[in-house]
Amino acid sequence: MQLTYLSHSCFYLETGEHRLIIDPFLSANPRAKARPEDIDCDYILLTHGHDDHLGDAIAIARRTGATIISTFEVAMYCGRQGVKVHPMQQGGAWNFPFGRVKLTIAHHGSAHITEDEIVYLGNPAGILITTGGKTLYHAGDTALFLDMKLIGELDRIDVALLPIGDNFTMGPEDAARAVEFLNARLAIPMHYGTFDLIDVDPQRFVERVGADARVMAIGETIEI
Repeated sequence: MQLTYLSHSCFYLETGEHRLIIDPFLSANPRAKARPEDIDCDYILLTHGHDDHLGDAIAIARRTGATIISTFEVAMYCGRQGVKVHPMQQGGAWNFPFGRVKLTIAHHGSAHITEDEIVYLGNPAGILITTGGKTLYHAGDTALFLDMKLIGELDRIDVALLPIGDNFTMGPEDAARAVEFLNARLAIPMHYGTFDLIDVDPQRFVERVGADARVMAIGETIEI
């Protein structure tokens, strides 16, 4: 499985036969180099409904025919925009052609905000993706929580993608403790530096975690 970091909390996964993108916040992202029209994918996974995660998902799904996988509320919202969806909920798992997806809890919010209203979109989620014998955990936006220990016990996590930007999510110190709870083989920071309120030096996270952490440059691809 190849993993590419597209900035903020957006990652692109290639499993060989299938292509997935998580939280495609691109067109309104000041740090993103990829544009929505550059993305070809079969599935779009969304952790919650905030604009910096829902992002360009609907536009990409309309153009590519990709299926959006998310919580029930987010999936139903996207489905009403005329795209294919697969609704799930925290604690549930499903076997897709590319592998297994399980949603975990996350402590955050989830709403789509327009000029006229705030559309509540249920609870946020983390995502476990297991494909080719490897498991990736995308924590979404979350605070540190003790049940991360249970997530790490139930699934052997090869790569954990963890928010470190503070203010809205875990900061570097709490995210480092999350790595301990999850017992992840590799931890990669995300959700930092995009805006002033989350302008955090990722090296603070790496220094606390040690050799099991690395910072991915925007556009960088690694093999998992």
